[in-house]
Amino acid sequence: MLLIAAFVISGCAVKKTDPEKEVKEEVSESAENALTEAAETEVKEKEAETAIEDPAETTVAETTAEETEKQEIKIMALSGPTGMGLAKLIDDSEQGLTANSYQLSIAAAPDNLVAAATKGEADILAMPSNLASVLWNKTEGNFQVIAVNTLGVLYIVENGETIQSIEDLKGKKVFASGKGATPEYAFQYLLSEYGLDPEDVEIEWKAEHAEVVSAMAVEENSIALLPQPFVTVASSKIENLRIAIDLNEAWSNLKNDSAFVMGVMVASKDFVIENPEVTQAFLEEYASSVAYVNDNPSEGSKLVEKHQILEKAAVAEKAIPYCNIVCLTGAEMESALSGYLEVLFTANPQSVGGALPDETFYFKP
Repeated sequence: MLLIAAFVISGCAVKKTDPEKEVKEEVSESAENALTEAAETEVKEKEAETAIEDPAETTVAETTAEETEKQEIKIMALSGPTGMGLAKLIDDSEQGLTANSYQLSIAAAPDNLVAAATKGEADILAMPSNLASVLWNKTEGNFQVIAVNTLGVLYIVENGETIQSIEDLKGKKVFASGKGATPEYAFQYLLSEYGLDPEDVEIEWKAEHAEVVSAMAVEENSIALLPQPFVTVASSKIENLRIAIDLNEAWSNLKNDSAFVMGVMVASKDFVIENPEVTQAFLEEYASSVAYVNDNPSEGSKLVEKHQILEKAAVAEKAIPYCNIVCLTGAEMESALSGYLEVLFTANPQSVGGALPDETFYFKP
């Protein structure tokens, strides 16, 4: 019993401490902690590197950055062919599919385009080609043409079978609208180039295209000079109306290094200089939009109506193949447009603003 008691007492006794051993243990524990922290730091750094190198995460980050960097571009156009090529572009923009955000407004009249341009209310404007020259002169060269968007949309139509060529117009009466403006100057130029004196053709001028259609409706075997989409509208109202002469084709056959340029895209020099990448992105996306509208008139016409470029998709669908919607840029644009403006200047200098634009008028990427 005494032995057992002694053993128990001995087991419960307080142990003596060894200071040197405790110091060693503390040093060892501190070293272990330091190594553990270093290892954890290394793991975190590798995880961070992996996250940066992860393509999926990078793509998401880049996409988010791109979305926040989209610039809002204000576009203004007239109702009609010069704005129709924008339809797909504007629709894509609404769905977030474009490089930048495009906002379209439709001007009631050409003068509204000039006012919006000079006041800085629009970044890019679709307008008649001669009006772009007028704007250039008015602002002392502060605007540039960045693309041709529409070639000739004028046609000779008749509700008969007598006209097969421009020469056949000699001695005939033609209803027309646009006296003292580009339709008159372009038509007279073509008459002269095809060997006719403008006096050989009796032109009965009307105030509006709608009046021309009305005049044709009540006169048999009548002939008229009409633009699209009024040709399409007239076809629905006048039985047996046909296109006799495509004036855009007639102009092209002259092979005079110019084109029958009816519409252009314009931007201020300041906008182009400050936003070169935005301008280039617009031109590329606009070219794709034009191709879509031309290749898909049924679907494109619905977008034309949706964005109020024309009132009725049914009219737009029939008109699109005859509207000569294009996207010409660079040297091709300059050659086509400069020759056309020379024709207008010869007919009436004021039709282009009093002077022909110099080479700074033409945007060259």
